[in-house]
Amino acid sequence: MRLRNIAGSREAIGESDFVIHEPENQKGNWQKIFGNNNPIHIEIGMGKGRFLMDMAKTHPSVNYVGIEKYSSVLLRALQKMEREEKPLPNVRFVRMDAETIEAVFGVEEVDRIYLNFSDPWPKDRHAKRRLPSREFLARYDKILKKDGWLEFKTDNEALFRFAVEELKPAGWKALGISYDLHHDDKMGQDNVMTEYEERFSSLGNPIYKYVIARDGR
Repeated sequence: MRLRNIAGSREAIGESDFVIHEPENQKGNWQKIFGNNNPIHIEIGMGKGRFLMDMAKTHPSVNYVGIEKYSSVLLRALQKMEREEKPLPNVRFVRMDAETIEAVFGVEEVDRIYLNFSDPWPKDRHAKRRLPSREFLARYDKILKKDGWLEFKTDNEALFRFAVEELKPAGWKALGISYDLHHDDKMGQDNVMTEYEERFSSLGNPIYKYVIARDGR
């Protein structure tokens, strides 16, 4: 069964206190959701939520928002949260398409953005749908603080090379690039893995990563 087609997922999400419903109503007010002034980090396409929750445990003074397009994938994250001994007060989830990210977060409201193992959309005509494309970088530019940055990891070499090539025309620059993250002492330090990353890297395949900021930072 494909995860996005699990019956009852929308109902379960609708009843969860960890999910922000009608998130566009929270634009510019995300710190009020968490009840503090801590930095806000978002993961776009969070999958089952392991990375986000592990980061939240490691950095309790940071607020994390996990964004997922598919209800049935988000349901897996909610189930994972329910298995925690204690709920994580610095985590919230949103079901939405990242194309509307500007309608949900205000100007410079986000301190950091994570993209982990995003859909490669391999056909050329779908290039604009790739999360590290220049079109999406323009969206991130509006919600990210001036001193903020974005981290992207993938196992797809073609997608990674595309992402690197998009930086200059989009007005971004690389702060760090690795073509084999798990054998990179600098870039791999304190790396928090996703479920997919752990499984894929166990086969000996390289993981690619960059950290980027707006050019002129």
